[in-house]
Amino acid sequence: MAVLEGIKPERVMYYFEEITKIPRCSKHEEKISNFLVDVGKRLGLEVIQDKALNVIIKKPGTKGYENSPTVILQGHMDMVCEKVQGSNHDFSMDPIKFEVEGDYIVAKETTLGADDGIAIAMILAILESKDIPHPPIEALFTTDEESGMTGAKELEPKNLKGKILINLDSEEEGIILVSCAGGERNIISIPIEWKEPSEGKECFELAVTGLMGGHSGMEIDKGRGNSNKLMGRVLNRLNREIDYDLYYIEGGSKPNAIPRFTKAKILILKEQYEKANEVISKLNEEFRNELIHSDKDVKVEFYKVEDDVHNVFCDNTKEKLIAAINLIPNGIQSMSMAIKGLVESSNNLGVINTVDNFITLESSIRSSVGTLKQYISDTIELIAKTIGARFERTSSYPAWQYKENSYIRELVKETYKELYNKDVVVSAIHAGLECGIFDEKLENMDMISLGPNMYGVHAPGERISISSIERTFNLLLKVLEKIK
Repeated sequence: MAVLEGIKPERVMYYFEEITKIPRCSKHEEKISNFLVDVGKRLGLEVIQDKALNVIIKKPGTKGYENSPTVILQGHMDMVCEKVQGSNHDFSMDPIKFEVEGDYIVAKETTLGADDGIAIAMILAILESKDIPHPPIEALFTTDEESGMTGAKELEPKNLKGKILINLDSEEEGIILVSCAGGERNIISIPIEWKEPSEGKECFELAVTGLMGGHSGMEIDKGRGNSNKLMGRVLNRLNREIDYDLYYIEGGSKPNAIPRFTKAKILILKEQYEKANEVISKLNEEFRNELIHSDKDVKVEFYKVEDDVHNVFCDNTKEKLIAAINLIPNGIQSMSMAIKGLVESSNNLGVINTVDNFITLESSIRSSVGTLKQYISDTIELIAKTIGARFERTSSYPAWQYKENSYIRELVKETYKELYNKDVVVSAIHAGLECGIFDEKLENMDMISLGPNMYGVHAPGERISISSIERTFNLLLKVLEKIK
């Protein structure tokens, strides 16, 4: 029996469960894209699949709505694939394991993919329906939203006629988004100069663990610890107190997820162990005190390992790495003076890797002000130049600016009040939405973004509210019914 069988809205839940069975990590959307094509064809609808694997499914308006304005319903098909340490889940083939706990659908050991699987499920339920009144619909499913929005960037505007777009990639019920931050990702690559390890040193591993992590846009204001930045502090403090050789570092898995785990491997003399352990103990006290309200389980682990080490980073490489990690800006950089409580600009040092003869540090910048985004990027580039490292901008996407007049915004506000007897909140988000790209590519588009309540997005333990799904779906259906 299906886990979600019998839970309303039933067809939305059916499709959501089907989607959880399909591998769809960012940049690996072939199977989910083909699934959507198959569903569209099975329903006898017009289907377009482009070179970026974006899928557009077109459905005529129901009786009495044939000549109504065409509405684009949009969501992205990829998901952030994160799992707990020690999990043997294989995202390339294993279905997402989830449970129903009260009002929530929860994935315990992995991300759930409700971002943005729930959008796909809602749209498919509408496309297959026989009794839902609606105007002509263009269902737009994009690829690679989570790691660069390349699907939206490669979208062919000629394939879409609608001038109203409802993006279903929001994560808070009762809030409609009308503006979003732009973003950029960049990589610092530090060339590794190697040397032979000193005689008599033993191998130890350092690990920063116990952090919450989360979405680097939606949850950057929660004050959560960044394991990469904390490891930078560990390496710097140890460097002041003892002589150690560093030969490996790795942390985080996605630039748009606040990193939860970072490890580094070092060599030290046996007689320096007590001093090193004393430094680690002191740092553990400091980190727990600093993060008591956000990451109370933070911990720096320090233990012996049996590695066969032939080469370590030379001191110059180690110093450059320590400088880069500690100097790269991280977290909130500015708050909006126009919208109370809105983060205006931020950076997330999301991924550190040791790859062949380079150490790479990947950041994700967000800002609703283009010049501030550029300033943060320039600062990181300056750090790279100062330490003699390579700097590369890997992707950039525009902000979506608030528009004074919007038919769809006012309609959603009116409909929400009708249904739930309270005012919807009109807001902006410190995260990238594809709406910014659509705003550039699709002329005169009237857009909003909405969605149900989700929690812990981009981290294991991600959950979504069942009752919120139902209310959000009902709101969407009522809005479509009114566009006549």
